[in-house]
Amino acid sequence: MTFSLFPHRRPDRISGARLFQSGIILSAVSLLVGIGNYTFQAIISRRLQQTGEYGMANSALSFMGLLGLPMAIATTAVTHYIARFNVKGDEERLEGLLAGCRKILFRVTWIGSVLAVLVVKPLSDVFHFPRASLMLAALGCVLAGFWGLYATALCQGLAWFKRLALIGLMAMGLRLIFGGFATAIFPTAEAVVLASGVALLANLILLFWRRELSRPAQGVSPWNRDFVLFLTVAAACIGGGYCFTQGDLLVAQRYFPGSNLDAYSAAGLLARALPMTVAPLLTVLFTHRSGAPTQDSAEEQLKLLGLYTVGLISGAISLFLLRAFCLRLIARNTPEAAAMIAPLVITMVWVGLLQALAMWALASRWLKVALLYGGLGCAYWLILLGLGKTPANLLRLMPVAAGVAFAILFLFWLFALRQGDARPRNF
Repeated sequence: MTFSLFPHRRPDRISGARLFQSGIILSAVSLLVGIGNYTFQAIISRRLQQTGEYGMANSALSFMGLLGLPMAIATTAVTHYIARFNVKGDEERLEGLLAGCRKILFRVTWIGSVLAVLVVKPLSDVFHFPRASLMLAALGCVLAGFWGLYATALCQGLAWFKRLALIGLMAMGLRLIFGGFATAIFPTAEAVVLASGVALLANLILLFWRRELSRPAQGVSPWNRDFVLFLTVAAACIGGGYCFTQGDLLVAQRYFPGSNLDAYSAAGLLARALPMTVAPLLTVLFTHRSGAPTQDSAEEQLKLLGLYTVGLISGAISLFLLRAFCLRLIARNTPEAAAMIAPLVITMVWVGLLQALAMWALASRWLKVALLYGGLGCAYWLILLGLGKTPANLLRLMPVAAGVAFAILFLFWLFALRQGDARPRNF
């Protein structure tokens, strides 16, 4: 017996007014979530000040992002196809996609739990984490995060942006409450990591909206050659995105001493918030373009892209002017951290613009442009890893390397756009 996620009637495409409304609502809520996350960082910064594990805690969170990359790749591909099937009204393939995702997630959870126990000690040694318990907590949260990403793909693909915003608010609240209590009792990096895991419980509210999601479903399987090839392209995009946004943290964890790592983590936390704050606009853009990658829709989507760019640059200027105040909020207002803000802010502006072009290209199914973004991300990270062995060298390299990468990608993206290559391709 199958279930229905479709209303009886659904328009073929989201109107321009609704597109901007969704982007603004999701961005406003995400701004509140971002403030909540700053509050969380302020709490753990003070709680972990005596133990000196603040930098280690943020490195562990970045490491969780690295381990979650395969599922993030799958989530991007699934979101794209949910949006396509949703707009086309292809209910059978939509049901088949969701049923296949749940089946795979159950298997990954069980197998991953066994592997986590086996690899916890070797991974701790390779990534210089002093305790196996920290690595075990990170691995457990990564497995739980797979289900959270499935919920995100479902909400985004079906254009449930208000529900996605509510889940984000609930997750932020759970993280603050649990993190505040846990770090008061156990001021360790493990408590910080577990707080991020507890926040994932907010996704359970989806079962109240759609109880059918927990029932077996049948449908025509979409797992074909086209999906596998799109998954490969998504892997390049997500991998490149991680290199641009988080790769420098792994470089810092490897080379920087504790005091420099703490200052770099604090400055990097503020700078990385810039693309994250306006990222909801890309979420809406990706869904809309995945369902309607046509020339007729491009004008509305370009306006949303322009709004994203204005928000990104405005945020960068604000952060630079208020850097001392922002650092004071997280109890890290040191001369070292303040001096790092400017190059990191410039870097994150380039990175945010790179992400926008990559998401547009991926939703448009521009294979070469999307693969180029992944290649540029890998090259960027390798340059930092090879030459950024001191804070001064790393901070000099990042803005230049990111700016060059943007210039290259923008030329290819602009060429594809002017060629009118906005029709969905069958690879």
